[in-house]
Amino acid sequence: MQIDVLGILDVRETGVSIAPTAPKPRQVLALLALHADQVVPVSALIDELWAGRPPRSARTTLQTYVLQLRDLITLALDKQASAAEGPRRSAKDVLVTAPGGYMLISGEDGVSDVREFERLAGQGYRAIDAGDFPGASRLLREALALWSGPAFADVQTGARLEMEAKRLEESRLCALDQRIEADLRLGRHRELLAELTVLTSRYRAHENLHAQFMLALHRSGRRGEALDVYHRLRSTLVRDLGLEPSARLRRLQQSILVAAPETPLAAEAGQPAALPLSSASSGRTTRTASDARCP
Repeated sequence: MQIDVLGILDVRETGVSIAPTAPKPRQVLALLALHADQVVPVSALIDELWAGRPPRSARTTLQTYVLQLRDLITLALDKQASAAEGPRRSAKDVLVTAPGGYMLISGEDGVSDVREFERLAGQGYRAIDAGDFPGASRLLREALALWSGPAFADVQTGARLEMEAKRLEESRLCALDQRIEADLRLGRHRELLAELTVLTSRYRAHENLHAQFMLALHRSGRRGEALDVYHRLRSTLVRDLGLEPSARLRRLQQSILVAAPETPLAAEAGQPAALPLSSASSGRTTRTASDARCP
């Protein structure tokens, strides 16, 4: 089974799409596909579909949606039945009724873009820790290339899918941040300018992206523009959030103020190219016990 959720939802069994067009069954498939090979509780599916206000017929309606998905799976399996060897699978073998919920079985050859993204990103982070910046840049680019748009881009999302979409977006920003970090370590500051111009316009309160933009501009001999980036960020933080830039960003500004345009800053001196990853929503630095890179 091929599962793609990092963009338009596409789930294929034996190469045939099993994604329905109706919004509610599509929501069910999206949540099952994200958690493939794990039991998704009935309560979670009902909460996703009806946001804590389910109709009395919620369980029966959910069963109808599951039957519709199994019909699509049956059609996909039938197209390969004549060429297949060994025991034939049924739709109930693919979309399993489990105690308390349902489980989508991806199979031995199953591929999920989310799992592949997490695998490549994890390898990229380990490469950075090992000082392998070319490898880190390559791996993180491969991970980011799996995204074709926002997660569940064409799915009507309820509370649970919305939360998962935000989690995945934060993971994408984390990988993007670290890929830029690796590229800065490799001296690719001029190549990064156009990309960082777009990113800082999109994420106006994201401190780390602005810090990376400041560094790239400074190393390109554009110290005045680097300081302008700081002042624009400060204005946004003060106006929208009532916050001053973090102490580390202020120190970066001071370093640029006292340095000549050609003077290398932290990264060439063996220090991180910018700040730890900041939350895209607030721009403030946050870290977790599991991975200090990600908010």
